[in-house]
Amino acid sequence: MGPKGKDREGPESWRFTVAAGKAAPIPEGARSAPIFKHGSMVLRYYAPKGVDRQTPHDQDELYVIASGRGLFVVDGAHHPFQPGDVLFAPARAEHRFEDFTDDFATWVVFYGPKGGEKP
Repeated sequence: MGPKGKDREGPESWRFTVAAGKAAPIPEGARSAPIFKHGSMVLRYYAPKGVDRQTPHDQDELYVIASGRGLFVVDGAHHPFQPGDVLFAPARAEHRFEDFTDDFATWVVFYGPKGGEKP
């Protein structure tokens, strides 16, 4: 995974490109590629093919849509998305992407404590 803590030096440590996300290896048993970690925050790159099979997560999540269009379903509500949109899924919420285009890819930012931030 990318640089952590005081090891972060140089401009490449502060900028993460879609090309790097696409090239990052996905660990066995995972659905997305780890890119960067800092404290409780983890940045991953996710580009499912055909069907999104993810399950609820222990941390809150932000998705920053890199490419593609489709529907984001969270707690049963359907929301259209396009490149540049930012989507939120609270910790442990049922959520997934549906009816997405073949070029769909998103940055995923996990953050905060297990169980999510308190409003």
